[in-house]
Amino acid sequence: MTSETTKTERYAPSAIEPKWQAQWASSGLNDTPDQSDKPNFYFLTAFPYPSGDVHVGHWYAYAPADCAARFIRMHGRNVLFPMGFDAFGINAENAAIDRKLHPAVWTEKNMAQMRDQFMKMGAAIDWRREVITCYPEYYRWNQWMFLKFLEKGLAYRATAAVNWCPRDETVLANEQVINGRCERCETLVVKKDLTQWFYRITQYAEELLKFDGLDWPERVRVMQQNWIGRSEGAEIEFPVEGHRDAAIRFFTTRPDTIYGATFMVLAPEHPLVAVITTPGQRDSVEAYVAKARGVSEIDRTNEERAKTGVDTGAFATNVFSGQRIPIWIADYVLATYGTGAIMAVPAHDERDFAFAKQYRLPIKEVISSDGIEHDALAAAYSGPGTMVRSGPYTGTSSEVGKRTIASEAQKTGIGRPSVTYRLRDWLISRQRYWGPPIPIIYCDDCGAQPVPEDQLPVILPEIQDFRPDDTGISPLARHEEWYRVPCPKCGKPAVRETDVSDTFLDSAWYFLRYPSADFDDVPFDPEITRKWLPVHSYIGGNEHAVLHLLYSRFITMVLHDMGYLSFEEPYMRFRAHGLIIREGAKMSKTKGNVVNPDDYIERWGADTFRTYLMFLGPFEEGGDFRDAGISGVRRFLDRLWKTAHDAHTSGEPDTAVMRKLHQTIRKVGEDTARLSYNTAIAAMMEYMNVLRASERVAHRAEVEPLVQLVAPFAPHIAEELWEHFGHEHGVFESRWPSYDPALATVDEIELVVQVNGKVRGKIHVPRDIAQDAALALARADAGIARFVAGEPRKIIFVPGRLLNIVV
Repeated sequence: MTSETTKTERYAPSAIEPKWQAQWASSGLNDTPDQSDKPNFYFLTAFPYPSGDVHVGHWYAYAPADCAARFIRMHGRNVLFPMGFDAFGINAENAAIDRKLHPAVWTEKNMAQMRDQFMKMGAAIDWRREVITCYPEYYRWNQWMFLKFLEKGLAYRATAAVNWCPRDETVLANEQVINGRCERCETLVVKKDLTQWFYRITQYAEELLKFDGLDWPERVRVMQQNWIGRSEGAEIEFPVEGHRDAAIRFFTTRPDTIYGATFMVLAPEHPLVAVITTPGQRDSVEAYVAKARGVSEIDRTNEERAKTGVDTGAFATNVFSGQRIPIWIADYVLATYGTGAIMAVPAHDERDFAFAKQYRLPIKEVISSDGIEHDALAAAYSGPGTMVRSGPYTGTSSEVGKRTIASEAQKTGIGRPSVTYRLRDWLISRQRYWGPPIPIIYCDDCGAQPVPEDQLPVILPEIQDFRPDDTGISPLARHEEWYRVPCPKCGKPAVRETDVSDTFLDSAWYFLRYPSADFDDVPFDPEITRKWLPVHSYIGGNEHAVLHLLYSRFITMVLHDMGYLSFEEPYMRFRAHGLIIREGAKMSKTKGNVVNPDDYIERWGADTFRTYLMFLGPFEEGGDFRDAGISGVRRFLDRLWKTAHDAHTSGEPDTAVMRKLHQTIRKVGEDTARLSYNTAIAAMMEYMNVLRASERVAHRAEVEPLVQLVAPFAPHIAEELWEHFGHEHGVFESRWPSYDPALATVDEIELVVQVNGKVRGKIHVPRDIAQDAALALARADAGIARFVAGEPRKIIFVPGRLLNIVV
């Protein structure tokens, strides 16, 4: 059977792509059943914020993910590939304010537009399971989880100094402050005391440090471990002179250096500052404290920044040395880390050394690298060694000293061995409008009361006066009808909580909702959840490594411990995609180098655009988008189109070509499975070159499997050619072609790769590899790729011996 479209000799994406998009939608091809004779496979990619445009960054995240999902389906799996929208948050609210629209109107318009763009991409999404976080049927379950966390003591309210964005007029979590600025609008962040709601993520710090059984990139695991920041040491107290009930409790990872503590440092916000400061120093201390509150934590801990501080006039006693030591305050010590106090050992800590030098404080060596006492130090020594000038412990190795001092502190009642974390509890309150209301009611008599479960969801009212103002009154508090309610416990007049919850809560569990999106009585149905979860494979951005991914793991662990889930980790396999740049520069509207996918689709077709993005470079590193490069991919698809239409069925296929075909099937399958899309495409291009190397017309048996290999990358043309070949069912209902191991064996050589004439590596390649395929393999090698920026100016290829890339 040959359609009218396929009778044309010319490949015309504008004709075939809308045809297949409509056919996939009407046939329900992408609607995944919960029960199938095929094993279930949950393939997830991070859902987008509804900005209104599926830009090239979205394409780079979603088209390769779609390729992987289609590839897995062709391997006989029942693949769930859902999509939704992370629709709440400050971004949507600010955009709506700028356009003088309500956030709900802005969001709905954008979601409709983006669905249409996803369809044009050819994405095989099961839209029946769509999840939209700003709909009450979703955020009802955010509120339900909050109540469950509250019951277990994992949600609590406290007054704390928080990160405040003056432009967005809301609190930011520590993770949302980048270099002292708001991650969204880049406004300088300030500190502000507010009563907020928190989740006790620190209670799960140890569990979050484990990655047993997870297939995650090492760099992502390290980023999370560093953010959690586990440190072993001891907590010890030094009494404050003249204050019988005051003692400074501090944590140290180096108890072996305690004899070298020559002064103490408190964070400016430490509660003891106001108690112990002497009258003569009070004005200076208060001025310093006020100034420190305007400096971000990132800046305060910047190693390059000059250390500043003020003497409180008070003294503590080093209980091990008996020495009377001064107490200072300095903003390089944070109230949110450890106890907000440190013993300063300038001889063995770089920050303390710089501080002591600046303020002429004593520097006492107590750890010697060679076991010899030194009278003067040019710099702090922070390594291991032998304890010196340390009373009865002199001569002890520093490693033994750590344990011995901690044990002695515990025996004498002034301390104990301890573990501390950099991780802080998750601040979930936000002082804006566009978010899920926190389900709490405040009563003067009963205090904070949870909204009863049967009254969920607490609907976010659709109000027009939603903009924040400088009065400090929440937009929701101005909506009297919603704000004032009876107390659920005593029935007296009460008021609702006017903070909404952090949108990272929305995305922390959305993967659980997709399979159960049509259930209205539970957040996730137990039976359906057992069939699909945990997620088998997840693709997202590196920017979420210590935000979304960490929060998802925490929420999953808590729900598991509560008995709602049978698994503790949400994502068994995670891969982070790279970033697209254009001609060597990051894309931005100000630089005028942003790529509009719609323009390229109109000219080249969605299949060409998809395939080109995957051909740019290693998926996990990203690539440099250059207009000149896309024509090569289009030529490949044009040749595929013509070769398939010219193919014949008479006689037998060529033996040498079939050997190359089996090698290509093996190569494309292995590379696609590990998301090495660029080398998989290079292998298909190389095979096409073999097909066209002679003037003979290709046999259908030599072409048909290539159409199947191309299908996940360029689905529209593959469907059209599969139909042209007369198949009753679509190409995505066929099985991925198999290969004969004997035929697929490749005769390999070691190819030397130079960049600008210098050897940068060696790669194993087929003996008869073509130049384009060799270049793709070289650029996929991390050791070589770092020397290749942008498109090469010239390629020098000596088959079987050398590849020289001139950049």
